[in-house]
Amino acid sequence: MITEASLFQQINDYANRANPYPLYAELRKTPVLREPDGSYLVSSYRLITALLHDPRLSSDVRKRSPEDPKAKAALANPYPVPFLRLDPPDHDRLRRMVSRQFGPPHTPDMIDNMKGELVQIVNDLIDGFEGKTRVDIVDDFAYPFPVTVICKLLGVPQEDEARFHIWAEAIVASLDPQPKASGHDGPMNVQEALKEIAQYMSELIDARRKQPGEDMLSRLINDDGPEGQLTPMDLVTTSVLLLIAGHETTVNLLTNGVLTLLRYPDVLGRLRKEPELAVSLVEELLRYEPPVQFNSQRTAIADITVDGVTVPKGSPVYLMLAAGSRDPERFPDPERFIPDREDNQHLGFGSGIHYCFGAPLARLEVQIALNILFGRVINPRLVLDPPPYRQNAVLRGPRHLLIDIDGVKPGSRQ
Repeated sequence: MITEASLFQQINDYANRANPYPLYAELRKTPVLREPDGSYLVSSYRLITALLHDPRLSSDVRKRSPEDPKAKAALANPYPVPFLRLDPPDHDRLRRMVSRQFGPPHTPDMIDNMKGELVQIVNDLIDGFEGKTRVDIVDDFAYPFPVTVICKLLGVPQEDEARFHIWAEAIVASLDPQPKASGHDGPMNVQEALKEIAQYMSELIDARRKQPGEDMLSRLINDDGPEGQLTPMDLVTTSVLLLIAGHETTVNLLTNGVLTLLRYPDVLGRLRKEPELAVSLVEELLRYEPPVQFNSQRTAIADITVDGVTVPKGSPVYLMLAAGSRDPERFPDPERFIPDREDNQHLGFGSGIHYCFGAPLARLEVQIALNILFGRVINPRLVLDPPPYRQNAVLRGPRHLLIDIDGVKPGSRQ
């Protein structure tokens, strides 16, 4: 007997990766939906934002039933849980310690001071397009750009990219709630990847401790702020988190941005004439084609009544961020890409205490990259639409994005 796939199973099915948005529209008809496995999907903007600020919803997967596969995996991991997956007060303490090295008030000009370097990296990558009539936006641009940035920022040798790329892919794949439905069949399982990347980062931390540099990793090791220093284990976990989170979602945001602009030539024309449009345009990208489609690691730690539905303690809860960001009760004409949309409080970076740590850097990276790319490439056009997508349902974006071009204009280094 063949049973019909649930909405969540359909969302996770790779066959729907190129356009999951009709499924999200169907999902919003039942804003709190119980899945056959006992998990709950929340899909309206109003309810998602309320739950993102509700302390009864935990980010610590270890608070699920001990039989839950994700809880088992977390409990078996010998390293501490990264602060992204912790609750207060531990989350708040660790986040404050790391934030001292990443922005205001301790390092207020850090992101702004990177603008010149970001422009240089983008122009260097586009210089590599010269002589080509076809480029892969992912492999040639959207992946190497944020990887170069996060390696420079952290102090990770960029020549090691091939090693940590494999580890990152395995770790990111583990975020999917239904990896089989997503078609994951990577060369390494998540436990192997976590062990190897932790060992790699431990060795790098030891080297930076003996010979510190100007990088963020050296500052984290040697910082002695009001709450003391990070423990050696927390240093490893935090540096792994920053390395992976510092590029994975930005790759998707940038690639989705290129794809969307090529689908909306009128908007692309506006951007070329009004480069300042990039600021609001990136916000609309975060709403319209968010790199994080839903939150996969929340657990009710008490019975929670949501819109008349009781979510029992211990239940996994999926906050369907991409569905909320296209909720017509919150956003007028939500299926249209409107680059200067007003009142655009999207869910692209989440909300509440777990609001995306790297949001200021990601915004700046994508604003700069889109302006320079479309200011330099001549007559870009899509080769295949829709393009092939990554397997991942949570972190959704094209795996390749081939475009044909008629050449490259000289770059300005301003």
